Amino acid sequence: MVRSLLVAVLLAVSPSVLAGPGEGAAAPATAPATPAFTPLPTEAFARLPFVENASLSPDGAYMAGLFGLKGEQHIVMVPTIGDRNKSVVIGVPDKTEIAWIRWVNDDNIIVGLYALQPVETDNWYVSRMIGINRTTGKITKLLWDLNGQNGADLLWTPSDASNEILVAAQNSIYTGAEFWPAVYRVDVTTGRKRKLIAGRTDVMDWGADHLGRVRYGIGYRDSTTQATMLYRSTGEGAFRSIERVSLRKEQELTIPFLFIPGNDNGYVIKAAPDGRSVVAEVDLSTGKDVRTIHAADGAEVERAIVSFDGTKLLGVKTTDRARPIHWIDPVMAAHQAKLNAASPASKVRIESFSRDLGKLLVRFSTPENPGLLFFFDAASGDLSQLAAANEAIGSKRLSRSKFIQYQARDGLEIEGVLTMPRGRATKNLPFIVMPHGGPWGHDELTYDYWAQFLAERGYAVLQPNFRGSTGYGDKFLKAGQGQLGFAMQDDVSDGVRWAVAEGIADPKRVCIVGASYGGYAAMWGIAKDPDQYRCAVSINGVSNLRREVNDFGGNLRERLYRDQWQKMTPDFAAVSPINAIVRIKTPLLLIHGKKDVTVDHGQSSRMYSAMKEAGKAVEFVSIPLADHYFTREADRLMLLTSIETFCGVTIHRTDQHLSSVRKSDYRAA
Repeated sequence: MVRSLLVAVLLAVSPSVLAGPGEGAAAPATAPATPAFTPLPTEAFARLPFVENASLSPDGAYMAGLFGLKGEQHIVMVPTIGDRNKSVVIGVPDKTEIAWIRWVNDDNIIVGLYALQPVETDNWYVSRMIGINRTTGKITKLLWDLNGQNGADLLWTPSDASNEILVAAQNSIYTGAEFWPAVYRVDVTTGRKRKLIAGRTDVMDWGADHLGRVRYGIGYRDSTTQATMLYRSTGEGAFRSIERVSLRKEQELTIPFLFIPGNDNGYVIKAAPDGRSVVAEVDLSTGKDVRTIHAADGAEVERAIVSFDGTKLLGVKTTDRARPIHWIDPVMAAHQAKLNAASPASKVRIESFSRDLGKLLVRFSTPENPGLLFFFDAASGDLSQLAAANEAIGSKRLSRSKFIQYQARDGLEIEGVLTMPRGRATKNLPFIVMPHGGPWGHDELTYDYWAQFLAERGYAVLQPNFRGSTGYGDKFLKAGQGQLGFAMQDDVSDGVRWAVAEGIADPKRVCIVGASYGGYAAMWGIAKDPDQYRCAVSINGVSNLRREVNDFGGNLRERLYRDQWQKMTPDFAAVSPINAIVRIKTPLLLIHGKKDVTVDHGQSSRMYSAMKEAGKAVEFVSIPLADHYFTREADRLMLLTSIETFCGVTIHRTDQHLSSVRKSDYRAA
């Protein structure tokens, strides 16, 4: 019943979304000429997603998330079935960003907030929580009377419909007894709190089991970068030290994500003898392995998916491209198999599930379409479409994307996502390389509104997963150490050379575009390889590495984080774009949101001033209300319009220093 109903619904809105290779009408004997098409307007791509970070209430009757309403994101709780007028809508507080949203019970959610705020002579990241009641819409500030920096370390939520949660929070910014976070039991409907465990010197993190008993603490000293695991068998009694590691040496503590009732064993994600990460059962009191619970064939385990009550491992997220979610629970595995069979050409992702696993939020999408969101009731077999992820695009199939591989100049295999513009020629195209942010991240073969927008404007777009990217194992990740600004950047340039050698890219019409770390790579790209690019666009980018990586917002792990960055490059100043302006030949567009709390707006404003002073071609679009992720529709429209205009002017302009570039000059070494 699931298959027949789903196919009927999806075919009604989008035959092309379901059509896989070889499916649909037979191909004509002679391929027709590329049909003309009308490009979608910029406003369609700037449209906010229907919902992000969506999750079901424990009973499955409601979902909560960040909904795009009238051009802005709001925290919303809405019925999955029935009267949508019963929705609760809360605006996101000004100058804050949403870190997470969690259901406590069927009637209440808690929301983690963070902001960059002035503290004495510096800017610090400050975190807090609010509770929101579904029936009344009442907002309750949780632990806002405390005076510490971090007040939103959620340890535990109940599974018995009660209102009290466990939170660790600081009560002072000055080193002393109140600086070290205590553990509080907090009522999310009233804000009343009760201290369970007092702060302990050097312990900044606490962890609880499924019963809400605090079972471990993590100590850390930045002077030595040594971390210590403190543990106790039950929720009472003294803690004892069971493990010490050096984080500077990249050693890791054995931290449980699930405790097995009745003994000292727990589930952890750890490295197996072959170096891959697996789920293992460990005797926490001794640190000895008991057994391997799950190891993905040829892939790494990235995170665990546990039941609502925290007692059962349901599945794991892995680096397996074909099947990233491995469901261990047979009920969830059966749900996934039915939904996959209903739409074999789509990516079918179960985004959330109810307490009894009988109700699901499911997204069907492809790299060419942002997808459709459905509510599935397993008991009845009903599958109800909630919305298109982007109603302005609907079910249209946009430009084709695929994985490609190329060799870096030192022989390392690099993978990337290539998006070819629909309705255009396939050779000698204007070309944009778009390195991802992080740099500890990676681009997947999923819908990307930036890449699709640029492809709709006729550009071929390459998103390279350069060395140091996640998702390819520990060896590939560590290959980035010492190579920020060097081989990591060469991997991006070598992707351009590959595209030119393949005949895809016109070497005279290449632009580099990126955000955050990708913005850094865009600026550094035109400094390191000034003759390769026609233009560059940096969005919320980092121009001065030394200034950025030395500012951790008052974080206690400042030395550790500085050491981690210093492992990435031997000399911050030598690979900072603001120190290499003299080498830049091509026009640069800087775009930065003034409410960005991840990368300071000054990173772009200072780069703009320095470029202007040096007589370089530069434009600066400062967007007053934009944050790091452009969560307002007006800001996204400004972003995309600025990119389109700038690239449209610069990438097609004749320039002497590029006019003599030959295609052979771009072939990979």
